[in-house]
Amino acid sequence: MKRRRLYLCLLPLLGAPAAQAQDVPVDSGWADGYTQSDFGGAGLLQTPTARMNAAGEGAITGSRVEPYSRFTFTLQPLDWLEGSFRYTNVTNRYYGTPSFSGRQHYKDKAIDLKLRLWQESRWLPALAVGGHDIGGTGLFSGEYVVASKRLDRFDVSLGLGWGYLGAAGDVGNPLGLLDDRFRHRPAVDNSDVGDFNGNYFRGRAALFGGVEYRLPGDRWRLKLEYEGNDYRHEPQRNDQPQRSRLNLGVAYRLAKTVDLSVGWERGNTAMFGLTLHTNLARGEGPPKLLDPPPEPLAASPVHGQADWAEVSARLADNADVQVESIRRDGRELIVTGEPGRFRYPAKTLGRTARILDNAAAPQVDWFTLVSTSEGMPVVQASVHRGPFGKLVSHDLAPDDFRRSVVREAPAPAAGEVLYRAPLDRYRGNVGMGLGQTVGGPDAFILYQLFASYDAEYRFSRHAWLSGQLNANLLNNYDQFRYDAPSNLPRVRTWQRRYLTTSRLNLSNLQFNAATRLGTDLYGMAYAGLLESMYGGAGGEVLYRPFGQRWALGANLNWVRQRGFAQHFGWRDYRVVTGHVTAYVDTGIDHVLATVSLGRYLARDWGGTLDLSRAFDNGVRMGAYATFTNVSSRQFGEGSFDKGIYVSVPFDLMLPKSSPASTEILWRPLTRDGGAMLLRRYSLYGLTGERDAQMFEANFGEIAQ
Repeated sequence: MKRRRLYLCLLPLLGAPAAQAQDVPVDSGWADGYTQSDFGGAGLLQTPTARMNAAGEGAITGSRVEPYSRFTFTLQPLDWLEGSFRYTNVTNRYYGTPSFSGRQHYKDKAIDLKLRLWQESRWLPALAVGGHDIGGTGLFSGEYVVASKRLDRFDVSLGLGWGYLGAAGDVGNPLGLLDDRFRHRPAVDNSDVGDFNGNYFRGRAALFGGVEYRLPGDRWRLKLEYEGNDYRHEPQRNDQPQRSRLNLGVAYRLAKTVDLSVGWERGNTAMFGLTLHTNLARGEGPPKLLDPPPEPLAASPVHGQADWAEVSARLADNADVQVESIRRDGRELIVTGEPGRFRYPAKTLGRTARILDNAAAPQVDWFTLVSTSEGMPVVQASVHRGPFGKLVSHDLAPDDFRRSVVREAPAPAAGEVLYRAPLDRYRGNVGMGLGQTVGGPDAFILYQLFASYDAEYRFSRHAWLSGQLNANLLNNYDQFRYDAPSNLPRVRTWQRRYLTTSRLNLSNLQFNAATRLGTDLYGMAYAGLLESMYGGAGGEVLYRPFGQRWALGANLNWVRQRGFAQHFGWRDYRVVTGHVTAYVDTGIDHVLATVSLGRYLARDWGGTLDLSRAFDNGVRMGAYATFTNVSSRQFGEGSFDKGIYVSVPFDLMLPKSSPASTEILWRPLTRDGGAMLLRRYSLYGLTGERDAQMFEANFGEIAQ
């Protein structure tokens, strides 16, 4: 493994929380956030500032400054951490020869990172350190340290830049006092394109800075900056005339989520920009007009025996709990079943308690829901009946009611069985999907719109057959002609063949069996067509102690490469692959660290680090990187597998509750090194309700 590179990636993340502890927070920010620079990320025009938007902010920025068109996606997972993924379209350079890419312009891919070292206080400015293109081609790579201070409606920034941000080189590198190596910046090594290049903060530097003024009303922002770049030394020998290092611009907030920008840069070049932005963590979604209203509590207690089959039907219709059994153990009524519709577990529990309160005899004091997943008990939550009635009638505050709810590991089944539901054997649904490939030499965007039918047939609570059939509806894959070169077994770079060979394909068809092996131990086995490119057999185990912030899992798989048509044909390639994975909730802003070690599809060995932050409404932002014993030269362009992603619940977009999410992944390139098997089911995901964060953060939903 490339341990040195992994340490370089981890050090700033480990050091930032400690730096944050020294903050003296003040309300020095703007209520409606900061605008994006030409490169994306909070900044002026060509230069960054030390400013950070609120955690959860997401932005898509497009800017045009001849000869560059830049498209940047920016995420703010933490108050002190900003990350961006960017495509730069160099419109006066071609991707290659006309026979290779036609008239397709050169596309540069880059990942940026900015960390705030401390927050602005009454006397001290905010201070941030960051880098452009820290793991891309290095064409526009540059590092910086920048400070920002607010003075009434003025926001003033001053920084020191290296690389592209300091190409003017009018300041000697102060880090040269520590080590002579900092005095010289080596040229970009194109053999390690996409690697951490080791040139950070090296070479001569240049000062940059500027001021942003907000007019009353906060819709208009005037910008003046002095940049540190020298356009006479542009990448690819693409030198540009520069009359001045002063840039002027104005940004206008057209709507709450839309910013327009214009500017005059280099003293001779116009700039145009558009940013779409929103805070994903603050999203609440539209009113759930298509959900059934919660059952009102009956005015008088029930007398006589309830119709438990009818109660089970109401639980399915109103609480969306697919009941397995209903039992009574003394003064406790216990429902075992799988929740479905509602994203917030507290809402499912509250609706279940309402229905049981309307059906249970007066002697019952507690209602318990044992939540299952694929037949496996995951967590049980109990509600004290008397206080719950007061909560619903608004005679008790949710904070006071919290002491009347108990969550714990599921106990062994006990008590009298009142009802056992028949097994619902078949489920199916029709959906739509969109796939895309961005930034390749054939076209900037290659897309595919497809219809899908997803179905499962259950043999028992713990064993089922699942599958997905896809039909291609619309695509531009007639332009998809390029297969990337590879020095490894082609485990992923045959993607063009898989996408273009057949209009109708079976992306998944597998048999699954899952069970709870112990109080905190779960297991699963599976076999069949496991994903679009591979079929075979495998298994997984997961140890997830209840109430703990960590879990440990392992999976092992024997797989064979499928035929390009994705029917029932096979290719010759076979491999044994698997990983041991540790999941750790760091306790810092709900950041989950996932570390996987093992063997990948190309028979390479190594590890994957995934860091993600979950917000209270279910949005998750994250990034990952994989390092194996494959050298950067053998891996090819990109040097190692990496990407950033955001997962957004459908609940935030639809007028009907849904537990599902859509994930958008930005990966610079698809290569064969560090490629994992894309398993349909993960025990950590199936046991997600063991994490109390979503329950506690949205406890107020228990009354809805």
